[in-house]
Amino acid sequence: MTDRQARDLPLDAHVHTDLSPDSDVAIDVYAATALERGIAEIAVTDHVDFERGAPAFTYTTFEERERVVRSAAERWGPRGVHIRFGAELTYDRSWEADIRDHLARHAYDFTIGSVHDRVESPYSPSRVAAWIAGRSLAEVVAPYFDEVEAAARSGLFDAIGHIDGVKRYLYPHRTPADMAAAPELYEPILRALVDSGTALEVNTSGLRYSIGTAFPHPAIVARFHELGGRAVTVGSDAHRAEHFAWGLADGYAMAAEAGFTELTFRRGREVPRVTIAVPGR
Repeated sequence: MTDRQARDLPLDAHVHTDLSPDSDVAIDVYAATALERGIAEIAVTDHVDFERGAPAFTYTTFEERERVVRSAAERWGPRGVHIRFGAELTYDRSWEADIRDHLARHAYDFTIGSVHDRVESPYSPSRVAAWIAGRSLAEVVAPYFDEVEAAARSGLFDAIGHIDGVKRYLYPHRTPADMAAAPELYEPILRALVDSGTALEVNTSGLRYSIGTAFPHPAIVARFHELGGRAVTVGSDAHRAEHFAWGLADGYAMAAEAGFTELTFRRGREVPRVTIAVPGR
């Protein structure tokens, strides 16, 4: 994999540590890499699941995650790396009440709401090919996109993560080009984000996969801005040390080319804004 870890950018807003079941990276490894790469701020957004049987359902506790992240923030802040305590909460309407209760009881600096592959999902590798056979693209993406729209309308989150992450599940049966050719499928999600004031995440992890494109692709980021969206954030969705800040400059460029001049990164009651600066541009 070609080295595309970014340098000299202000923020990577989506990072997973060994407090997530699908990562083995200690938080200090990310912090040291951020210091070396000139990434001034990172949001640690480990997984929080609400479905019994899901990987992060009982993996760790809020108290443990907060202790580890806050302690790291104290160690690394004086050295110039600001670490924020966030979470990526898996969303589904069937457990929205549980999410609402969790967020009422627990304070985060930054929250991402994301739709993931459920325990019994039509998008699992063993089912997806048979499930999509004979279905239109609209029918294929509906279970995922409907939940993403509901997450955006809920107003529970600071940002919605990888809004078309379903591209990864569908490939190669349906391709990113198929998705790009149907921008109308994204409209309800984008309008829900605008209506609720929730940030759109430009998630660069897709650039590491076979699909070779970010979540979402550039035209959708531009359409979000056209519709009046003004809150956008960018994250690498790193689960490995070498993934930290990977493709992040591409994500910044996508946001800038769509018309955004700053990232909106919420921390509690504050809504600070981070100026978009793409090295070499």
